Amino acid sequence: MVDGYNQQLVDAEGKIIKDRFKPPVGYERINYKKNEFGYFLEQLPVKPIDKLVTYYNGRTKDRRDIYASVVDLPIGKRDLHQCADAVMRLRADYLYQNKKYNDIHFNFVSDGKPRYYNKFADGDYSYSKYWKYLEYIFAYANTASLHDELSTVKSMDDVRIGDTFVQKGNPIGHAIVVVDMVVNPKTGQKLVLMAQSYMPAQELQIINNPINKSISPWYALSDEVIRTPEWKFYSENLKTWN
Repeated sequence: MVDGYNQQLVDAEGKIIKDRFKPPVGYERINYKKNEFGYFLEQLPVKPIDKLVTYYNGRTKDRRDIYASVVDLPIGKRDLHQCADAVMRLRADYLYQNKKYNDIHFNFVSDGKPRYYNKFADGDYSYSKYWKYLEYIFAYANTASLHDELSTVKSMDDVRIGDTFVQKGNPIGHAIVVVDMVVNPKTGQKLVLMAQSYMPAQELQIINNPINKSISPWYALSDEVIRTPEWKFYSENLKTWN
C-alpha cells in the first residue's frame, strides 16, 4: 500500500487516466466511442505520479493520503475552480472539444436559469473566451444549483461514467465525479474512479478509497454511504447529466 492506494493497481508511467489505473482482477473497462463522455474522461491527462495538487495561488496540497494522482488541466488564477465548478468544467470541456456549443449551459444559483455558452461567446469560440465563460459560471453556480439541475440516479447499480455525487449542504456542499468505471462481466458489479476539486480552488485529483484500501483508488458503490477522504455521500446524492 502506497499513500492510500494499492500500488498494484497504479501504473506510474501511465499518462492518461485509462493507462494510469489498472482494473482489479476480474474487472474490465467498457469500450467507448471517441465522441462519448466516457471516452473523454478516460483520456484525461494525469501529472507524473509524484506531483502534488496545486491550489490556484501556487501552494500545494500535501495530504497524499487523499489522492492517487493529479489531473493535468489548468485551473486559472482565481479562487473559483472548486468542487462543483470542476464537475461542470469537465462536462463543458467535453462538449467544447466536440463542438457541441449549444449543449453548454449551466444554471445560476440565484434564479435557477441557464446561462448559455453560445450567447456568451457571441461568435468567438476561442479558448480564452471559453475560459471566461467558465469563470463566469464558476462565480454564480455552485453545488446547490448543480444538484437541482441534474437528474437523480434511482439506484447506484445504474451508475455510469460521468455521473456525479452532489450534496447541497448547509452552509456548504460538495461534489465528486465518476471519471472511470470497470465491470465484472460475471457478476455485473461495477467499480468506479472518482475525482474532485475542493476549497480553496485546486486541481482535480483522483481520490483514494479510505474504506477499502485493497482496491483503492477504485470504489465499489455497494453501500448506502460512500465515504471519501474529505466527505461522506449517500446513494440519493448520485446525479446524472442525462
